[in-house]
Amino acid sequence: MLRFVLHYGIHFMLPIAVGFLFFKENRARIILIMLAAILIDVDHLLATPIFDPNRCSINFHFLHQYWAMVLYVIFLFVKPLRIIGIGLLIHMLADGIDCLLMI
Repeated sequence: MLRFVLHYGIHFMLPIAVGFLFFKENRARIILIMLAAILIDVDHLLATPIFDPNRCSINFHFLHQYWAMVLYVIFLFVKPLRIIGIGLLIHMLADGIDCLLMI
């Protein structure tokens, strides 16, 4: 249960907290953009089975691989992509912690 709460808590609560703490202008828009990062889970549709609670997403799914994470870090340095980059890295953090809790 802890794994579930922590995983989804990071996915949803951390972008909201970051939005409230660090972005005063356009707060709702920024929070929604960061929450939209969960859409990268569309790559789960390419896996068989689509959902496996005992599978680590990191470096398994196409958009969860290390090369993609490097790209998400690069997004932080490109102003129009910065917010989505933060959201994507929060998503990777949530999935990474989930992987650690599987051990």
